[in-house]
Amino acid sequence: MQLSREDASLFFKLMPALQTFANQQLKIIEGLKDVEGYKNISNGERVELRNAVYENPEVIDDFVRENPFSFSKDELEIISGWKNFIADRFFIVQLTKKHAIFIRDDDVYAVLALMQPLQVVLGGVSLPVYVKTVLLPFKGKIIYDGLLEGHNISFGPGISTSVKNRHRIAKQKGEIIESLDPDWKPAPVKQKKMKDWKPLLDELNEKASKLRSSSSEPLMYGPAFSLAKASLDFARVAVEFPEDLEKLDKALDKVMRASNKVEKTMYLFDW
Repeated sequence: MQLSREDASLFFKLMPALQTFANQQLKIIEGLKDVEGYKNISNGERVELRNAVYENPEVIDDFVRENPFSFSKDELEIISGWKNFIADRFFIVQLTKKHAIFIRDDDVYAVLALMQPLQVVLGGVSLPVYVKTVLLPFKGKIIYDGLLEGHNISFGPGISTSVKNRHRIAKQKGEIIESLDPDWKPAPVKQKKMKDWKPLLDELNEKASKLRSSSSEPLMYGPAFSLAKASLDFARVAVEFPEDLEKLDKALDKVMRASNKVEKTMYLFDW
């Protein structure tokens, strides 16, 4: 879930050098003249300088062209690749053995930590969390730039479920982005054989179709039976047409209308 110690050391060799050079060009942090000085500035100053670099990405080209620290060709290629950065706000939704899952809108990224595991960096907070950071390419993988700005926001179950489901869908479809290199393509997804639920749902729907209430039975039977049939029909549609949003929406609408009838009937009892 994080870089090797060797690669992490390389990152912390390259990034301070770029930031120091950028400060010399952009004049952001007064008194910052060399890499040793960069080690002593505050996180707030690092964020300010970091933001200035990504607002002026031509500084990266200047650094690579001038090579003020006499870096190797491979090292300069890594820094040059940072022009493909993504600076934004992300949900961190899961920490796996291989990587952390960052989500921005519909994009799901597999991100490696640097020197410390993200569990440590995040202080053990419950996921998902909402952060502002910069994602960078690094040797064919994705890392974050070492600076996480947290947002003190609590999420209801709706948002939490939504972002977790986005991760699940991306995983099933092979849409998790594992590299920011322009020529990267995801590996084909091996489709797992799924259980065929259709025969059982057909059987249950047929049995549920026989559910009918009479005027001599409790008033709740009718709406309850309607809800059961609508729910089973929605399950059937979900199995047969899992990605047809129009069919799913129509089936869900029947469930909601049946549920409203149940609620109204219960309200009459309470009244």
